Amino acid sequence: MIPRGVSWLQQGMAWATATLLAFGLWLVFTAPPDFQQGVTVRIMYVHVPSAKMSLLIYLLLTLVSLLFLWKGYDWADRLSEAATPVGAAFAAVTLVTGSIWGKPMWGAWWAWDARLTSMLVLLVLYVGLIALRSAFDDARRGARSTAVMVLVGAVDLPIIHYSVQWWRTLHQPASFNGPTSAIAAPLLWPLLVMSVAFLALACYMVLLKFRLVTVQRQLEEKLEQVEAS
Repeated sequence: MIPRGVSWLQQGMAWATATLLAFGLWLVFTAPPDFQQGVTVRIMYVHVPSAKMSLLIYLLLTLVSLLFLWKGYDWADRLSEAATPVGAAFAAVTLVTGSIWGKPMWGAWWAWDARLTSMLVLLVLYVGLIALRSAFDDARRGARSTAVMVLVGAVDLPIIHYSVQWWRTLHQPASFNGPTSAIAAPLLWPLLVMSVAFLALACYMVLLKFRLVTVQRQLEEKLEQVEAS
């Protein structure tokens, strides 16, 4: 059974997402252009929140995978299965928008930069998790194998985060250094609102997929019971 709280939370996230995205987009298109990048800077308002969500969702996968391997919670495995394609989508958007942004800034669509390459590895990990789960006929074995792969792949998260500090890269350094920011206030507020909007969007998409995964598994269990009888 799907708890009623999940449905209410999903509806709340849907309204929050629509409201925040509308307000955020209004801020984005009324914000002044950057003095160096011009209007190209507006790609940042999709690129940066997408990157944050792809990392945050993989962190969520790591936590629920630990819970599944430790306690065997079925809900943790269902949440992992639901969040994986959502994280893959955000990682793909990050790479595409980064490529579009990189062309006018760097003069190239792609460079084997440490930050870009480690983000590409994250996308490959997401796709690999989806493929690994579907490769097993035994759902329990597939779930355990996927959880182990999630934990192994978690090493990529600090590499992505600290890549601009550990290596000399084309990618700009972190815009936030503690409480201070290198982004001017007129450009910062749209970014903050869009980041919260993307967080609400990620929550909505994961909850929606979680409900679908739950229903699918319930149907599979009933079919197995019918076949057994």
